[in-house]
Amino acid sequence: MRRRGTAINLTNKAVSRRTMLAGAAAFTFASWLEGCRASVPPHHAPAMDIGGSNSLRYHAAAQQLLFGCAVNAKALREDAAYAHLIRQQCSILVPENCLKWKAVEPEQGRFRFEDADAVVAFAEKNKIKMRGHTLVWHEALPDWVERGLTPTDARAWMTAHIQNVAGRYSGRMHSWDVVNEAIAPRDGRPDGLRDSVWLRTLGPEYIEIALRAARAADPAALLTYNDWGLDDEAAESEERRRAVLTLMRRLRQRNVPIDAVGIQGHLYVPNQRGYGAGLRRFLAALRELDLQVFVTEMDVDDSRALTDEAARDAAVAQEIGAFLDTALPDPAVRAVLTWGLTTHYTWLKERYKNPATRGLPFDDTLQPTGGFAAIRDAFDRRKILAAKPQQVAPLTPIRKWR
Repeated sequence: MRRRGTAINLTNKAVSRRTMLAGAAAFTFASWLEGCRASVPPHHAPAMDIGGSNSLRYHAAAQQLLFGCAVNAKALREDAAYAHLIRQQCSILVPENCLKWKAVEPEQGRFRFEDADAVVAFAEKNKIKMRGHTLVWHEALPDWVERGLTPTDARAWMTAHIQNVAGRYSGRMHSWDVVNEAIAPRDGRPDGLRDSVWLRTLGPEYIEIALRAARAADPAALLTYNDWGLDDEAAESEERRRAVLTLMRRLRQRNVPIDAVGIQGHLYVPNQRGYGAGLRRFLAALRELDLQVFVTEMDVDDSRALTDEAARDAAVAQEIGAFLDTALPDPAVRAVLTWGLTTHYTWLKERYKNPATRGLPFDDTLQPTGGFAAIRDAFDRRKILAAKPQQVAPLTPIRKWR
């Protein structure tokens, strides 16, 4: 969950865009677990019609897409205007924090499902699909896992956790982010895998173990591999895309259950890298592997944009439009989710010390931002752009995994 951004416990990387992911030193998981504690803002009727056929979910559905967002469980309980906006705009939801390991199993074998149950109940009551996030990640782990994980017990602990969490919601989830952020080419492995606690204790097979356990726990859910830094045309992004494709091909060759890849889509402005052939080539390769694609965590870091609100809106809208216009024409893309719906409840403010952020579809008072219009317009352009010839280089040949 991140990149340029994840909601919690972000990992420091010097220089590059990865520095934006600084984690526990910047803010703790516990502070985010309760959601944003700011008082509920005064909500006003939107200046433009955003409901019904003008909503994001309606325009997405017209293009056979789902639109949704990460939800703050506390806000969903306590802020009626926020809950109304979620119902109005979203056809799919994902809990922001409450299904991460540290939140849901803080002590071994003792689970806290209250927040997750409430989000799932809200979604089902309102006929909104649900995604689960996330079963296996190198971050947001409770102390008992961090301290005690060994090669002897790692497989049993992981499998038990997946059975309990995914199994609880079996048949009720559209999809699960089963493994999150397993790629880190800078760690120097030929396969591009991250040097994580799971890799050190179980080896590369931990990804296969997790996916097989998730399929057994919830046979109906689409099983997703989710990662950041897969979107723009930087050399680093191309390297990450190659590593993800290598992983997906390995899983296919071994008949491991995998249905989709999540492209997080944490964007930023100003951005000189752009979006283009690299991303299109990646999407085409995933489609060739019969994998769906979800944009899972889209938002925009505008902390270095101009302070003028209109200028921020214009910069955010342009960035979202450029990204979605590159990704959406590929038929493998089936869903777009933002990491939050309103800037009143967003990790962007604290992470980037940016209280004026306009990086989500709605602002602090639940008024639509430039991002709202950009997303809706990109949905409307999907069919038109898909009909145009795409400049996509030949797919990289599938290499035998060793």
